[in-house]
Amino acid sequence: MKTGTTLARLALALIAGVCISTSAIAQPFPSKTIRIIASTPPGGTIDLVARLLAQHLPAALGQPAVVENKPGAAGNIAAEFVAKAPADGHTLLVTASSHATNTSLYSKLSYHPVKDFSPVSQLTSNSFVVAVPAGSPANTLGEFLALAKSKKTDLSYGSAGSGQGNHLGMELLKTMAGFDAVHVPYNGTGPVTLALLAGQIDVAIQSPPGVLPQMKTGRLKILATTGKKRSALIPEVPTVAEAGVPGYELLGWIGLLAPAGTPKEVVDKLQREAKKILDSPEVLSQLHAVSSDVVGSTPQEFSAFLETEIATWAQVIKKSGARAE
Repeated sequence: MKTGTTLARLALALIAGVCISTSAIAQPFPSKTIRIIASTPPGGTIDLVARLLAQHLPAALGQPAVVENKPGAAGNIAAEFVAKAPADGHTLLVTASSHATNTSLYSKLSYHPVKDFSPVSQLTSNSFVVAVPAGSPANTLGEFLALAKSKKTDLSYGSAGSGQGNHLGMELLKTMAGFDAVHVPYNGTGPVTLALLAGQIDVAIQSPPGVLPQMKTGRLKILATTGKKRSALIPEVPTVAEAGVPGYELLGWIGLLAPAGTPKEVVDKLQREAKKILDSPEVLSQLHAVSSDVVGSTPQEFSAFLETEIATWAQVIKKSGARAE
């Protein structure tokens, strides 16, 4: 009898445990505050996108959303934090193209940019511009390339630092267009713009919001944009591909990722709601003001895009010799 009673109790305990476990698994998403980890400090486009999501997600999901900025190491600190978070959709990463380049720039990473994440969506993309000082003899990209190839002078280009997007973008342009220029790294894009204004460097690839005011006042010249199509902000300026380097494209992007193993239904729900937010007129207006276009890709599309980005920039980084530690 005692044995039977013990077995009965064990069976009841197992059933209760299964019920509790099933209840926990079946708990609707979200069940608590959503933490959106931004890979940069407050201010800037990544932080803006993260805060737009945090502002509008609660109405769609019924739970609060907060932004936590974890900058440093080109996004690695934020990425590592999210990679190690519970895979329940309540901790998300908003980051940029450095997520694809860091695997080649750093000799050791504490996370894998693909295996440790469930891609949710590529949220936005943005093109850049090729800018030169007002005193440059080049008025078009073709004239600049002719000058660069003449080897009559040593040209220099500025970037926000080794391995940054405007560094790698110029290295790609050098390879595709067949010219050389000395790399001058600065601590951020602001100092690069100042160096251009002072004529201390010959050219740089920059984000439009940082240089369009100087172009409008005649203090800088913009020779080309780096996307597949012309920028709506400066439709009179040709793309690099139109201006003489067919196939060239450089796009920055911002993406949303969750920890690896996040349930598919949670990932899909996050993607759908993020896309609705991005497509709203209010948010579209704010993104266009910083020269960003909405993408809102599916998890599958973003995953494939991320794999392509990693492979593409690995080749550029290897050839340039860029490293970051």
